[in-house]
Amino acid sequence: MAEVLFEVILSVYIVSFLMGLPANLLALYAFSLKVHSRPLPTDILLLNLTVSDLLFLCVLPLKMHEAASGMTWTLPDVLCSITSFVFFCTIYTSALLLTAVSVVRYIAVAFPITYQRLHRPLYAVVCSVVIWIVSAAHCSITFITQHHPSLSEKNSTKCYEDFSENQLQILLPLRLEFFFVLCLIPLLICVYCYLHCIYLLYTRPRISVQQKHKAMGMALGTLAVFLLCMLPYNLTHLLGYVQGQSLVWRYYTLLLSTFNTCLDPIIFYFSSSAFRGRIKKSLFFRKNELPLSVIRRQQITSVS
Repeated sequence: MAEVLFEVILSVYIVSFLMGLPANLLALYAFSLKVHSRPLPTDILLLNLTVSDLLFLCVLPLKMHEAASGMTWTLPDVLCSITSFVFFCTIYTSALLLTAVSVVRYIAVAFPITYQRLHRPLYAVVCSVVIWIVSAAHCSITFITQHHPSLSEKNSTKCYEDFSENQLQILLPLRLEFFFVLCLIPLLICVYCYLHCIYLLYTRPRISVQQKHKAMGMALGTLAVFLLCMLPYNLTHLLGYVQGQSLVWRYYTLLLSTFNTCLDPIIFYFSSSAFRGRIKKSLFFRKNELPLSVIRRQQITSVS
């Protein structure tokens, strides 16, 4: 890789970290308050999505160090394994959680009576746990390929790159399964759910035009995240399996997945009233905050 490409990768990581961290911390604060009061299934799923993004951002400084070192891993090998596992696990967890949110919203619009019967936080908690387990189980391959005696590469200066033939025999079929199970099927589910939601909302005259436009914006935003941030990287799994190699340019498609941490808070804003309310309150108090001396002066004036 050329030095200019290292700088591009490092720049994307830095921008994603600086933009994604404060936005997701605000989302974590908002959803934590909501979960402790009257949580909706969507709030619980989005809270897990926020945790996933924050875990991704926690290992991003290590990826910055890797990019600054010319994509050479100079840190301990154990950090490479942990970083790779968290990095990829959170990407797929986010995709599955976004899919779960689309299913919940579809049920709420298409089958409101069924939604009321299933309107229990426990179901959302169980769904989130299953998603985390599925993602972690799939991404455990990062540990297997790097530490299994018959697969590990000695004296390697790359972190989860430059795979041997033995490693590719394991990785390529698994990546193909990743493409279908963790990307294509969730994408098709999201497309089906949101297109039907838009159709149902626009055929109901009692719903205001503003609500219809908001629902369409949220649906198109979620689908855009899938198409721009998730699909390009997962397509490298399909193409890599067909060509029988790990594609060199697959690393650059991961940069699009990195931007996912900046786009998710936008989905939070349109998907949850708790997040919108918390942002509005924060902005209101900052805008209308008065110095303590002014407040005391107003109190004295009102008493006199």
